[in-house]
Amino acid sequence: MKRCLDEMYPGAHCELDFTTPLELLVAVVLSAQSTDKGVNLATPALFKRYRTAADYAGADRAELEELIRRTGFYRAKANSLMGLGAKLVEDYEGEVPGKLKELVKLPGVGRKTANVVLGDAFGVPGITVDTHFGRLVRRWGWTELEDPVKVEHAIGELIPRKEWTLLSHRVIFHGRRVCHAKKPACGACPLAKDCPSFGTGPTGFEEAAKLVKGEERDHLLAMVTKP
Repeated sequence: MKRCLDEMYPGAHCELDFTTPLELLVAVVLSAQSTDKGVNLATPALFKRYRTAADYAGADRAELEELIRRTGFYRAKANSLMGLGAKLVEDYEGEVPGKLKELVKLPGVGRKTANVVLGDAFGVPGITVDTHFGRLVRRWGWTELEDPVKVEHAIGELIPRKEWTLLSHRVIFHGRRVCHAKKPACGACPLAKDCPSFGTGPTGFEEAAKLVKGEERDHLLAMVTKP
């Protein structure tokens, strides 16, 4: 299944737009209860206005809230970003630390956020257990565990460490494009023959194919229909 995922999503990547570790950290904080697309619409103006940790620490709350309003829960997120900026300035000279134990000390940052930042900003392998990842690895029978930290460790024992970050992206891509929560595209999924949950969604190709999303759609459907 892992080899098939590699073939399905060779270009899998973090779908949040960023150019620095701080921008990625901010974007991941904003992505809670929001879509990456929604965050990417908000961040260009935000990143132009706030370039450093000190900028967030000294932000005008009303202005900051307005810039991130579209991402939802904007008051709580503004609190997190201002606290994040202050903590970075106070303890890390304004720089985002590149270690898990330091990242999780920051306001609004848990293991999931930390692993995204480590994997995509610092090149440190990490498994990101978001709702898509947890749902899919349980559907596939890779683990029965529910707790995200336990899931992270369980999958980490199955997959070589150097592949953790890309695996995370590929599983999340699959959850967004094919293996949907309520109606997965089972009949148009290249993983169908190995999936113990086949049949959770429509099994006919034509019906299932309508559910497949994303720019990889033609490639994924071709993998199913090729001789």
